Amino acid sequence: MTNETAIFVVDDDDAVRESLKALLETEGLSVETYASGQEFLDAYDPSRRGCLLLDVRMPDMTGLELQQKLSVRPHKLSIIIITGHGDIPMAVKAMKAGAVDFIEKPYSDETILGSVHNACESGAPGAGEGAAVEETAARIALLSPREREVLDQLIIGHQNKMIAYELGISPRTVEIHRSRVMAKMQAKSLSQLVRMALTAGIDPLRT
Repeated sequence: MTNETAIFVVDDDDAVRESLKALLETEGLSVETYASGQEFLDAYDPSRRGCLLLDVRMPDMTGLELQQKLSVRPHKLSIIIITGHGDIPMAVKAMKAGAVDFIEKPYSDETILGSVHNACESGAPGAGEGAAVEETAARIALLSPREREVLDQLIIGHQNKMIAYELGISPRTVEIHRSRVMAKMQAKSLSQLVRMALTAGIDPLRT
């Protein structure tokens, strides 16, 4: 991470903004906070490199709408989406549109810091994806047909009970398959699993 990298926090909740600012500044990072997407757009200089921590649900302009507006403008931002569990399908859309990660609420300090550091060090998505596609495809090939079905349900954002209903199996069986999927895919989090699946061309929201 370079000294030129700034962290931008966009969230309509005052307490969340201040708490994230305080946390990130303990790492010596330069942090700017904004209460709305429009406030950020009005202030952002596209020549500035940085990491954007973006809440998915905000009034007036959602995180996805802000991301869409940025997509048609020049920028040097790695985008991390902050989401509630019920918003995971929205987070998947954000990652398809170029977000590098999503973080579920409630989150730990370590999760936020790890994601921000990774985003700043790796830069925008796309670098080195050729090798990643091959590696991910090899891992997907290890999944049983049922595990692949569970994978598809997970990256849609369904919880275990919904997956059990959709597949006609018990929640406990879903837990077992889910554990095996995470192990075979070598994914440490749901967001990493989603990124791997999207990198491999799996589109859980295809209509």
